[in-house]
Amino acid sequence: MKYSNILLSGLMLLSVSLYGQTKPEETEVWEPEPPVVNTMGEIPSDAIVLFSEEKGLSAWESTKGGEPGWIVEGDHFTVKPGTGMIRTRDSFGSIQLHIEWRAPEKVVGEGQGRGNSGVFLMGRYEVQVLDSYNNRTYSNGQAGSVYKQHIPLANATRPPGEWQVYDIVFIAPSFNSDGSLDTPARVTVFHNGVLLQHDVELKGPTEYIGQPVYKPHPDALPLELQDHSNPVSFRNIWIRKL
Repeated sequence: MKYSNILLSGLMLLSVSLYGQTKPEETEVWEPEPPVVNTMGEIPSDAIVLFSEEKGLSAWESTKGGEPGWIVEGDHFTVKPGTGMIRTRDSFGSIQLHIEWRAPEKVVGEGQGRGNSGVFLMGRYEVQVLDSYNNRTYSNGQAGSVYKQHIPLANATRPPGEWQVYDIVFIAPSFNSDGSLDTPARVTVFHNGVLLQHDVELKGPTEYIGQPVYKPHPDALPLELQDHSNPVSFRNIWIRKL
């Protein structure tokens, strides 16, 4: 028998031994079928729009109660220092969030006093908003950090006055029936298309002083934006429940 025929026979025997007991269909999964999401426009068809020029701040309220005191100017809105934080009227757990922000074009202050705000996931877990363009501060407090917990992988900040883009995937924590932590929260953050946080595990809610400690809370809570006494602007905010 020629060598080529021996090799072919060996391959056929191997194929029979490996695949003779199964069929391709046995590893095909047909259910559930993923829902269709139309992405022809700028916003996915299953997204919840939290701010647009048409909607204004109708999806938001002050954390103090009542209407938000921030300033709406067409396609964006701006923190009015001293009015306090704002939160969504609806509550969310695990999400995909798109939000665009802009630090003031006129540079005032330095470090944490420059273009400071924050995106508080579930009102507890902060992704820092800061003008980090040529502005040195502590690394776990610069733009794109999980504040006081995770240093960003890069500084992708554009100059003051230019719009910045955050795309955030947040996985909410879960708690056992006795209130103990089951699974911690996790977050992935892209800033202007650059990966800053890669599925990092959160140590607990954001703390300015001291170490974070998880405390049980509902499965869904409002998203909050911070008034840190700087006139930071926001636009094009949408969210997808995961």
